[in-house]
Amino acid sequence: MSQETKYTEDNIRSLDWKEHIRMRPGMYIGKLGDGSSADDGIYILLKEVLDNSIDEYVMGAGKTIEISIQGDKVIVRDYGRGIPLGKVVDVVSKMNTGGKYDSRAFKKSVGLNGVGTKAVNALSTYFRVESTRDGKSASAEFEKGNLTNQEKLEETSRRKGTKVSFIPDASIFKNYKYRTEYVTKMLKNYVYLNPGLTIIFNGEKYFSENGLKDLLSDNINQEDRLYPIIHLLGEDIEIAITHSKTQYSEEYHSFVNGQHTTQGGTHQAAFREAVVKTVREFYGKNYEASDIRKSIVAAISLKVMEPVFESQTKTKLGSTEMGGDFPTVRTYINDFVKTKLDNFLHKNSDTAEALQRKILQAERERKDLSGIRKLARERAKKASLHNKKLRDCRIHLTDSKKDRNLESTLFITEGDSASGSITKSRDVNTQAVFSLRGKPLNSYNMSKKIVYENEEFNLLQAALNIEESLEDLRYNNIVIATDADVDGMHIRLLLITFFLQFFPEVIKEGHLYILQTPLFRVRNKKETIYCYSEQEKKDAIEKLSGKPEITRFKGLGEISPDEFVHFIGDDIRLDPVMLDKEKSIEELLSFYMGKNTPSRQEFIIENLKVELDAVED
Repeated sequence: MSQETKYTEDNIRSLDWKEHIRMRPGMYIGKLGDGSSADDGIYILLKEVLDNSIDEYVMGAGKTIEISIQGDKVIVRDYGRGIPLGKVVDVVSKMNTGGKYDSRAFKKSVGLNGVGTKAVNALSTYFRVESTRDGKSASAEFEKGNLTNQEKLEETSRRKGTKVSFIPDASIFKNYKYRTEYVTKMLKNYVYLNPGLTIIFNGEKYFSENGLKDLLSDNINQEDRLYPIIHLLGEDIEIAITHSKTQYSEEYHSFVNGQHTTQGGTHQAAFREAVVKTVREFYGKNYEASDIRKSIVAAISLKVMEPVFESQTKTKLGSTEMGGDFPTVRTYINDFVKTKLDNFLHKNSDTAEALQRKILQAERERKDLSGIRKLARERAKKASLHNKKLRDCRIHLTDSKKDRNLESTLFITEGDSASGSITKSRDVNTQAVFSLRGKPLNSYNMSKKIVYENEEFNLLQAALNIEESLEDLRYNNIVIATDADVDGMHIRLLLITFFLQFFPEVIKEGHLYILQTPLFRVRNKKETIYCYSEQEKKDAIEKLSGKPEITRFKGLGEISPDEFVHFIGDDIRLDPVMLDKEKSIEELLSFYMGKNTPSRQEFIIENLKVELDAVED
């Protein structure tokens, strides 16, 4: 008979604020990660500090914010009013302490020393806060949330404001690295949402005069716009709209009170509905909603009283009310779009005509594809039922309508052996596997019809649930996992081409990655080291000394599930696929996937020389 477990007062434990944050960081900042994804924890830490500086600007104090990231140390300096000197320690180390609780002052605030700065403090091995105001300054330093030094109030000639410095805890954010591209995108969004604000990051200045119009200008090339960007401004709302000439699906950039709501929410749903309703009434035609919204690229920013988000990281708005004397979010957005967009279309006949031509073209294409799409969906449903291509994860198997989980990942791999290894070693709760059969088709310059006619593309589209909009994307991370050889590289390129051709927003929004797996295993009787490059192999051989056993992995299928679990778990290495802002998607696809050209041959030869030189060194 088993011994009964005792349950007494000794089993009850109370955690203080910093212990709870460190024990359950995901509750406060979402997923942890290593910086390879834009929503990884280290960027949330930066955002939480930066939000307080943004609120100072919104309240009319301080037009410039300076940010420095050198290695693992982050410094954020604003020129706002400064934290009240007697509360410098409290606002970064006492829960339920902060300016945002005074709703009279901060009705539509972003940060204001709520939970955010406490989380940054608790999750940093070094945290320093310094406030300057009224010719005096106060500062304090912490380690993992514990106060280590507090300087006395002193006279100073420095400009007023707040300066926060921190170093994320490497024991929590393992092997982390700040990627400039992700930080830059975050900061650009801040200046788009706050015209007139200047942010200086590592010496480079970011500034916007035209708000969301500038956001769309930077995200869609002028030659790809069907008509000039429509820019509509109102009280607590801003909208920018255009349609792409080449993109197939919908693309939205939505924000609430300065937060980038990457998973949309009630405001984005209301906006999509309002556009359809307004366009139908303007043309007096009951066009299909999908035809109206096909290829739309839009941005919406809304400010609401005390918004309710569906997570601490504020990626999806749950509020249905605007607050104050305003109507609901849905009614407010519908009324605004109905009035402003309708007026714009009446005054700009060229845009109205171009939009209607686009809708009619989408209608023709939809009808042409209707039969093919029906058969394709049936095939996809049967394939899912028989589990031939997709081995799903539990969060989707148990609830297909569940909101996208930040940890949810789909590995796209080729061959039975490779997919078998990943399937056996994956986390079945959050990681799914999609198996390719052979090399995908080169889809460059092909129409959307090929996605439905080609079994691989059709099933992949169905697995991701991205036929019409990225809003319903089932997996937050899409990882291409192929062998590190010529064939594997080619498959990567073909898959990237597929996404660029038909679903570029998957890449634009930072959902596509390449899985890095080790090329070598170096081991002796005491230790095993996995190496991802020739240099790492040399270092491992030197470290282990003697004559260690060296194995060269030729393919993913050669890595046993027992070993593979290390490469797709906490120590996973992912390289994000990013777009070169200086080149259009058409330029990229034409160069890499079009007909062979002397310039591409020269590019390959030159880069091959660089690779060979690196190996010889």
